[in-house]
Amino acid sequence: MSIKGNVRVNRRIRVPQVRLVDEEGAMVGVVPTNEAIQMAEERGYDLVEVAPNANPPVCRLMDFGQYKYELTKKAKEAKKKQKVIKLKEVKVRPKTDEGDLQTKCNRIRKFLDDGDKVKVSVFFRGRERAHLEVGFKVIDRMKEILGDDADIEKDAAQEGHSITMILHRAKKK
Repeated sequence: MSIKGNVRVNRRIRVPQVRLVDEEGAMVGVVPTNEAIQMAEERGYDLVEVAPNANPPVCRLMDFGQYKYELTKKAKEAKKKQKVIKLKEVKVRPKTDEGDLQTKCNRIRKFLDDGDKVKVSVFFRGRERAHLEVGFKVIDRMKEILGDDADIEKDAAQEGHSITMILHRAKKK
């Protein structure tokens, strides 16, 4: 549940009855909404809808400011734990020399060590498109250079004016 306007509080709860939980967490039962709001005001709390999809919706007596703070804290904690995998692209041409291929493969290894996926693209121009086999040879040579450092997620295939392949880090044995 996000805090951007999705949580209804006090007078914004417009259902006739709610299932009420008090400030200690004890179940009060199904209560008319007006009565629940009045109870919250008497005790100095807010009536917060915590489960809007239930029938009737579950509401709780609590401090809404503290509730918002806890939600943002949980969201930040969840965001810290997730790892974003980026797709990096390395472009080569059919005429790329051996030394340059070695350099590109070293760059691919660095990307893979950082946990990213790598898209290798061999671009063709003009009459080069008539000789796609040259591009597949370049891809095969790169596979040979990389060896066991990379696993193929999507093998080499023609896409428009290029041949592409997607690599990810090889699992350690």
